[in-house]
Amino acid sequence: MQHFIANWLAEAGLNYTHIMALGIVIAIIFAISLLTHAILHRAILPLLRRYSANGSRQWPKALINSRLFSRIVWLMQGVLFKLQTELFLHDSSQLYSALLIFAQLWMMVFTLLMLFSLLDLLQQLSVNSVLAQQLPLRGIIQSVKLIAAILMVIMIISLLLGKSPGVLITGLGAMTAVLMLVFKDPILGLVAGIQLAANNMLKMNDWLEMPKYGADGAVIDISLTTVKVRNWDNTIVTIPAYALISDSFKNWRGMSESGGRRIKRSIHIDTTSITFLDDAMMQQLKSAHLLTPYLNSKSEEVAAWNAQLGCDLDSPLNGRRLTNVGTFRVWLQSWLEQHPRIHKEMTLMVRQLAPGENGLPLEVYVFTSTTVWKEYENIQSDIFDHIYAVLPTFGLRVHQSPTGNDMRQIGVRTRR
Repeated sequence: MQHFIANWLAEAGLNYTHIMALGIVIAIIFAISLLTHAILHRAILPLLRRYSANGSRQWPKALINSRLFSRIVWLMQGVLFKLQTELFLHDSSQLYSALLIFAQLWMMVFTLLMLFSLLDLLQQLSVNSVLAQQLPLRGIIQSVKLIAAILMVIMIISLLLGKSPGVLITGLGAMTAVLMLVFKDPILGLVAGIQLAANNMLKMNDWLEMPKYGADGAVIDISLTTVKVRNWDNTIVTIPAYALISDSFKNWRGMSESGGRRIKRSIHIDTTSITFLDDAMMQQLKSAHLLTPYLNSKSEEVAAWNAQLGCDLDSPLNGRRLTNVGTFRVWLQSWLEQHPRIHKEMTLMVRQLAPGENGLPLEVYVFTSTTVWKEYENIQSDIFDHIYAVLPTFGLRVHQSPTGNDMRQIGVRTRR
């Protein structure tokens, strides 16, 4: 086309026809490019935005928010510019090569950006899917973006230098140590993300506890290099992804999925309040419907045992007797078995631990039928409220260290 315009200008009797023809061809190329830009950006893109905004479907809005259409349009302009350059300027070697390289760079950059938009679109559409709950998609997508960007940079450099990408990749082998240092965190994060996903160690919304980093809350984000945890006090802790592999952490997902949360708390009985049951206390406790079957059967068993011994039962050292703490433990076990908010399919027991300076610990080891934190705390509080209230019925006291008020009362009695 350039020669045709130059011949036409020469026939018109003009000088510098070659330069003028080249300028006219470049003006035509840029005019077509500007006209195409105006049509695509002023007419088509606004129409697509209005269509997606008025629609009820989610994916058209996600397409616009990810700027995929906009980058496809820019890529089309680069393709059109390259086609015009090849069609109109193939006879002008130097300018043709420069504009062709520019067009190729344009296309490569917007191809990379279009890939980024596709990945962002995938992340937006899958944010509420089961796959997103099982895999750290954000970290995987960031890894793909990083790898794609590195490859595209290599291709751009090879295009500018006129070398094969394989030559550059071979030459980068000598810079491996430097690259490892520069991209240490992304590489460690990528490896950690793969291990976390492959071993099903961590997912979105898992309850993570990691005291070393002050983390105790729900996982809200898993990226290439970091994991964000929203603590229960609404503070946000950022943990390096590779720290979840190199250090230990507690994941409460198993508890949440099991349907029951453990109560493991002890009450400390004052050992001086432990005694044998006398007849009066026996009659009083038989009025409890949870204890009646136990006391009747146990009384018969003890009576038969003592009858076989034939010894003097006036001494507490002879024969067998029921104790208030043992009876209390049996009652508490039965009471928990009847509790409507205790999980009956999981471990349920009341056990006696080794006594110490704080008395005799009786440990309640049960699971609630809910894992909701607030409900769990209410159930646990109600249980122990009731336990502390019924202890005096068995003649038992809770061990408690002397307070300042106790010491003052002792002083007052001493002065009297």
